[in-house]
Amino acid sequence: MVTSTLSQPIAYPAVGAALDIAHVSHAFEVDGAELPVLDDVSLIVEPSEFVALLGPSGCGKSTLLRLIAGLDAPRSGSLREDEARIKGPHPSRVVVFQDPTLFPWRSVWDNVALGLEAQGILKTHRERIDDVIDLVGLTGFRNAYPHQLSGGMAQRVALARALVNDPKVLVLDEPLGKLDSLTRIAMQAELTALWQRKGFTTLLVTHDVEEALVLANRVVVLSDRPARIKADIAVERPYPRHRGDPYLADLRRQILGLLGLDATW
Repeated sequence: MVTSTLSQPIAYPAVGAALDIAHVSHAFEVDGAELPVLDDVSLIVEPSEFVALLGPSGCGKSTLLRLIAGLDAPRSGSLREDEARIKGPHPSRVVVFQDPTLFPWRSVWDNVALGLEAQGILKTHRERIDDVIDLVGLTGFRNAYPHQLSGGMAQRVALARALVNDPKVLVLDEPLGKLDSLTRIAMQAELTALWQRKGFTTLLVTHDVEEALVLANRVVVLSDRPARIKADIAVERPYPRHRGDPYLADLRRQILGLLGLDATW
């Protein structure tokens, strides 16, 4: 049985933001030609929801996350956080990528401190760093360096670096994709516990249907590029969820069918 390493909730819980994605289309210029990526995507995410995005490789899932994070601007349509238009990056929306992208010359503590340094508030909020390091189960590794960490531990550092900003929206772009299966299951439990304790709105891109069903309140299935929403499925099961649950197995078959895969997998 997977047990959580999380400590007690820290004293500054974040409040999840509402997201309103309205008629968003996007395209890239490739070799002088336009490559459509998203086609009229509309999605409302309620505060503190956990929404997983599934779809074929290259369909535009990660592009949609970048638009939500404010890293890119859409060709058309609008994205809003709590009714304020998203015009660029903001500390309230934090991205965790598949690669932890830690600075090898900085300790765990110093890597986690990066966000506060960038905002110029490290001196007044130093206690947050120790709090989130404890929260993600890395007590005792504050002074370790990335080369001394396992893949799962490095991804915990990346999560701590995101959480130290008290985000309202946590954007996860396949953060567990490079982990071995046992570490991935353990980290799924950690993510669920972090989301429940902190209350941030979460969007997850994954290619793992089972992962989406274990973690999310809703699973949004996208079509081939240019992506449209094919289905928006509520996962009506309490936490913790069990992979052998027949209800989840049935949803898995439905989603695999929507993705054009053999539903007997």
